[in-house]
Amino acid sequence: MKVLGIEADVNITVGLPVIRTSVDHGTAFDIAGKAIADSRSMVEALHQAAEMATRPSVAV
Repeated sequence: MKVLGIEADVNITVGLPVIRTSVDHGTAFDIAGKAIADSRSMVEALHQAAEMATRPSVAV
């Protein structure tokens, strides 16, 4: 499942026994080390994981 917008896209994997969120882009090797990367997707992935961790789980 992908949520949010272009700069802050987040992948959320459902159906696992653990919370898994990740950024929704590739490795960006072309901009590595140039101090131009946009961290919004990573920050949002962390926020989504934290929010999911504080919700009660639903038994299936």
